[in-house]
Amino acid sequence: MPIDPSARIAPTARVDPEATIGAGVVVGEFAIVERDVTIGAETALEPYVWVKRWTTLGERNQISAGTVLGTDPLDKNFTGERSYLRIGAGNIIREHYTISRGTAPESETVVGDGNYIMTSGHIAHNCRVGNRTVIASCALVAGHAEIEDEAFISGGVVIHQYSKIGRLAMVAGNTRVNTDLPPYFLYAGYNAEARGLNLVGLKRAEFSAAEVQEIKNAYRILYRSGLKLEEALQKIEAEAPGEHARRLAEFIRSSKRGICRP
Repeated sequence: MPIDPSARIAPTARVDPEATIGAGVVVGEFAIVERDVTIGAETALEPYVWVKRWTTLGERNQISAGTVLGTDPLDKNFTGERSYLRIGAGNIIREHYTISRGTAPESETVVGDGNYIMTSGHIAHNCRVGNRTVIASCALVAGHAEIEDEAFISGGVVIHQYSKIGRLAMVAGNTRVNTDLPPYFLYAGYNAEARGLNLVGLKRAEFSAAEVQEIKNAYRILYRSGLKLEEALQKIEAEAPGEHARRLAEFIRSSKRGICRP
């Protein structure tokens, strides 16, 4: 049965009979769930939520009032064909948020698990958001951007299309991101500038003192040595050979937009 009998659907809600609604789902007043939508068990939709076609929600998500999921891309190249929004489990998405599905046919926007996404912002088409990130109120994430696990995006941040933000990076409020931001560091300024380590995030992630020192050494080489980028990467690989320094170097070498660096 597409709609589990244990689901609680408000009398004013509109749920298409071809939607799949899991056990214990709550659909609030005046919410809309279109056809070809799957909502996992124990997910709650507050009043006035709209889940559009070809959207999948995993289990235990909390979607607050006025949010619209699976919107058509804000992209002039969009032709109206089938594409997807896929959201994992255990996410909190607060009031008045929009997330678009992919632009190209059969492409997708992906949001992972355990993210806390605050109010009045937008995640555009074909973005990839990892797990356990925080995206604060009024942040705007443009198309094809990528946010890795446990990154923290403060309020009012604007992220340019195709930009990539590394694991456990923290971006301060009202910062403009138009390059790739390597993992583990803190960024601030009108245009994102590296300002040190994201020590709070590293502590919350239970990094050891030795691991933090490894990242600190890599930061000094990358941003304080005056070396050219390739020389800095070689020095990091030679002098800070741990797992996190290696991940940092791999992130930088794979960057297509270039990284935040004077």
